[in-house]
Amino acid sequence: MQVIPPALEKLIENLTLLPGIGKKTATRLAMNILRRPPSQARELARSLVDLHDSIQLCSCCFTFSESDPCDICAEPRRHADIICVVEQSADLLAIEKTATFRGHYHVLHGVLSPMDGIGPDEIKIRELLARVANGTISEVIIATSSTVPGEATANYLTDSLKDRPVKLTRLACGIPMGMDIKYADKYTLAKAIESRSTAL
Repeated sequence: MQVIPPALEKLIENLTLLPGIGKKTATRLAMNILRRPPSQARELARSLVDLHDSIQLCSCCFTFSESDPCDICAEPRRHADIICVVEQSADLLAIEKTATFRGHYHVLHGVLSPMDGIGPDEIKIRELLARVANGTISEVIIATSSTVPGEATANYLTDSLKDRPVKLTRLACGIPMGMDIKYADKYTLAKAIESRSTAL
C-alpha cells in the first residue's frame, strides 16, 4: 500500500539531494510546500527553473552571475590588480558582507582532494594561473578554508605562484573575536600563534 502519494515522495527524494537535508527534514519541507497555496508552489518551481536559465559563471572570476562580467568585476572603483581566491561563491558573499575588501575575486569551485578524484584540472586553478600570467595582478590573497583540503589547495597555489612577480598572502587564522584564549582548542591556538602579526 502506497502511504505517501508518489508526487510527494518524488519531491522528498529530490529535496534529500540537497546538502544537509535528510529524509526527515525533506519530508517536513515537502509537507510545508504542500500546505501552501498552489500559487506559492508554482512560484517556487518557477524560481528553480529561472535559476539555471538566468545564472551563468562570470568569465573573469567564475562566480555565479546574471551578467558577464559580474557586477564586482565590472565595478571600475575596485582594485583589479588584487585577487582574493576563494573556494566557492558563498565564500565570496561572506567576504563581501564585511565591506572591507575592494579587490576582485577568483572562485575555484572546490578544493584539491585526490582521494575524491579532484585535482588541479577539476577546479579553476588553470584559469587563476592564466590571470596572474597576464601581468596585471600585483597580489593574490589565498582565502581557502583552514581544513585539510583547504590547506592542501593553499599550499598548491603557493607553490604554483611563488616564482611569479606577485605578492602572495593568506587569510589569518586563529582566535575568534571575543573568545577567551583558555577555551581555544590547541590547533586553533597553534594557528593563531603561527599567524601572529606585529602589535600596533
